[in-house]
Amino acid sequence: MSEFVQLTVHPTGAAEIVIDRPERHNAMSLDMYDSLLALIDQCEQNGAVRAILFRGAGGKSFIAGTDIAYFKDFRDGRDGVAYEAFVERVIDRVERIALPTIAVIDGWAVGGGLALATACDFRVCSESSRFGAPIAKTLSNTLSSRNIARLQAALGVPRVKKMLMLADYLTAQEVEACGFVYQVCAQHALQDAAHTLAQRLMTLSPVTQKAVKESLRRIVVEQRLDDEDLVDTVYGSDNFKKAVIAFTSGSSKKQ
Repeated sequence: MSEFVQLTVHPTGAAEIVIDRPERHNAMSLDMYDSLLALIDQCEQNGAVRAILFRGAGGKSFIAGTDIAYFKDFRDGRDGVAYEAFVERVIDRVERIALPTIAVIDGWAVGGGLALATACDFRVCSESSRFGAPIAKTLSNTLSSRNIARLQAALGVPRVKKMLMLADYLTAQEVEACGFVYQVCAQHALQDAAHTLAQRLMTLSPVTQKAVKESLRRIVVEQRLDDEDLVDTVYGSDNFKKAVIAFTSGSSKKQ
């Protein structure tokens, strides 16, 4: 387990996975990605965890993507294909988390960090946060089509072109205006805002939340509309049956 990726499970039921490498703007190595995946598994296996927050330490960056030193040994395009497949496995895993997820962004959310934030259900950020993937002026590489599809669904084609083709950054105010972030707040209030959102999510139906998350993932990333398995699971759940009984009992008492 990488020392730069840490997990805290709060008594409230919210788990917090922190990327703690501020001297490198929380840039990720492959070992760090593997540790991230292992901690996600650990959270999902812990029945006390009901929401997961992702955060970068240091107050300057959320995650600055993959450490550029990793690319020095690339020989040809096949290494790029393998790398993008690896990143997709990480982002897909975040997107498939059954629990509600929140990206807590303080500073730069760049490249792979932007992709990870986009894969979360909600985002809260500080007023000084910036969002982008300036690959057109840094590495001259690209993002996978699946990650571009996620960005397009979240931000719209014009903003994605601005970030990827012009290498421009979007401000916290710009991404709030288009609904990409749930809340923009002062830096000192960021943690409280994120945990308040987590508490609200944890009071609502996990069965509904899980089904909605998976439906949206299929629609955006895989262009699929099949949902019989999801509908069957939801309507066959104890949560649904108990909710119907509670609702109808409450209605009859009012009458």
